[in-house]
Amino acid sequence: MGTEAKLAVDGGKPVRTRPFPPRGLMTEQEKEAVVKVFDEAIAEGTAFGYSGPYERQYEKDFVDFMGGGFADGVNSGSNAVYCALGALQLDALSEVICPACTDPGGIMPVALLGCVPIVADCDPRSYNTSAEQIEPLISERTRAIIVAHIVGEPVDMDPVLELARKHDLYVVEDCAQSHGAKYKGRGVGTMGDIAAFSTMFGKHFSTGGQGGVVYTQNEELHWQGRRFADRGKPFNLDAPGNVVAGLNCNLNELSSAIGSVQIKRLPQMIENRHRAGEAVKEGLKDSSAVSVGWQVPESECSYWYLRVTLDLEAVRVDTATFQQALAAEGISNLSGYPTLPCTFPWFRNKAVFGNSGFPWDSPDYAGPREPQSHTENAVEILGHSFCINFHENYGPQEVDDIVAALKKVEAAYLR
Repeated sequence: MGTEAKLAVDGGKPVRTRPFPPRGLMTEQEKEAVVKVFDEAIAEGTAFGYSGPYERQYEKDFVDFMGGGFADGVNSGSNAVYCALGALQLDALSEVICPACTDPGGIMPVALLGCVPIVADCDPRSYNTSAEQIEPLISERTRAIIVAHIVGEPVDMDPVLELARKHDLYVVEDCAQSHGAKYKGRGVGTMGDIAAFSTMFGKHFSTGGQGGVVYTQNEELHWQGRRFADRGKPFNLDAPGNVVAGLNCNLNELSSAIGSVQIKRLPQMIENRHRAGEAVKEGLKDSSAVSVGWQVPESECSYWYLRVTLDLEAVRVDTATFQQALAAEGISNLSGYPTLPCTFPWFRNKAVFGNSGFPWDSPDYAGPREPQSHTENAVEILGHSFCINFHENYGPQEVDDIVAALKKVEAAYLR
């Protein structure tokens, strides 16, 4: 066996020996914007705060990117989900159907609002849930559905929206990992009643270390969410004081200034990610055992990560061994992501409000006392797929190396 064909993990020459290019997410433009905020605060002798001109501009910029609607900047993606749910003003002990594959911050807000998360399985072909998995879980207690567009891949939304209309349910889109992705020409976040975006440092664009946006095309929900995100302040109301209980989930002027710069670059970043992801997909179209994961027809993935599916019947090794060999070829990849929050102790042990077991153990809750989750498909797909690190600065050489490494490891391990 020649050194070119011998796997690097077995002593051969790696496909890629140089580091992948950095994102370079922060530039001099963001630095200049931040310095301007400081300079103005110093000149005025005050501290910059929140809900000021920079945040208003950033929210306008976000709405422009989304093609209209209403936006409220908040301080994390988890709090974006929390405030999106808070905008719905659900009664305590309402059931909210949640996806199995998501970040813990995409499901914990349900329980923290005194509602009961009911976990729906994945579509067998995707990390995303589907109407087929959601429908059997709808009960007389269900009030909302959360769908998460994981790793940049849109959920098959039309059947979910049809279900929601049939049962008079809210739909919350968790778009933390899918900025700019499209479904049948519609942007993620524009199809449900309200949406949550994350802008932490690792997402498609960033407002700094942490951040998020609550977005909706429904003005009433917008104001309800904005009040909830700022301790119930009576925004757009003639009221003498705080009108609802809520936390301080505000973004700030400094982060907003960064966000306004970043979001102007976002369309190009999404285009670059999509181009590179589709090129890898094309490069693997004739492969026997590896492929870019199935995506909903008529959708456009924004490739937060590159999801790879492995046909375990076609190779002689398990997924972990394949990933280790791929890493040795110089292609960084992830194990154990995305997560299944419903398998974690907080969910299984009902550890939300001390030892009370609330909301599940409330005497007023008429549903199952044990947390309900469905993960058979999720466990299976996580067992034969993995994610490759991916970003907008990957060019033709990075695409070629990813494809070459996947094909090299595949060839070595084919049955």
